[in-house]
Amino acid sequence: MLKRALLLTLLPFFAQAEDLPAPVKAIEKQGITIIKSFDAPGGMKGYLGKYQDMGVTIYLTPDGKHAISGYMYDEAGTNLSEKLIQQDIYAPAGRELWQQMEKAQWILDGKQDAPRVVYVFADPFCPYCKQFWQQARPWVDSGKVQLRTLLVGVIKPESPATAAAIMTSKDAAKTWHDYEQSAGKLPLTLPKAIPEPTMKALNAHQKLMDDLGANATPAIYYMNKENILQQVVGLPDEEKLKVIMGE
Repeated sequence: MLKRALLLTLLPFFAQAEDLPAPVKAIEKQGITIIKSFDAPGGMKGYLGKYQDMGVTIYLTPDGKHAISGYMYDEAGTNLSEKLIQQDIYAPAGRELWQQMEKAQWILDGKQDAPRVVYVFADPFCPYCKQFWQQARPWVDSGKVQLRTLLVGVIKPESPATAAAIMTSKDAAKTWHDYEQSAGKLPLTLPKAIPEPTMKALNAHQKLMDDLGANATPAIYYMNKENILQQVVGLPDEEKLKVIMGE
């Protein structure tokens, strides 16, 4: 799902600036959208595109009369096509979505100068969100990781109002901390009507979560060592948790 969201995010920014060879046009008619051309090994011309939810590569033979759709490997078995798709499509689109999360109305959990940043979409009534919050304590409390929570209201009818009560409290970070620490038992005064700016923020969080391809909470996002956006939907296991936290 994340790859689909990244493709949809980045695709409008590409423009076709050259005429396509006839064999590539023939493949394009099968539903492939050509994004860019590139120089491929062996004197071949390559074309990067997408088909449905996936990035694809097409290789034009040197005579210009034939085109092959698929992956190209080198002598070491490295998938050169997948590397290109990751580098030119998913990575830059992921950074764009990361920037959108940075601009959202997230709640800080941890130190502002913590070197590791992890975003999480959470519903106030999500039990797995509470478990993830507890799992993260060693890294957050030690100052290694800052969690940035984007609240959404998807699980119960009262979820939006509960999220709004937390977001509009005097100290949203403390309220969210105390609420999660109490396993959702902290008394909250729910607003009779959600303030328009808060409702707008909740809707923006929901849209961003949808754009990222997540359909459940917690939806967790972090950057790996290659600066490529990573997604974990649901409660991570112990090994995945360490990766998320940068171990």
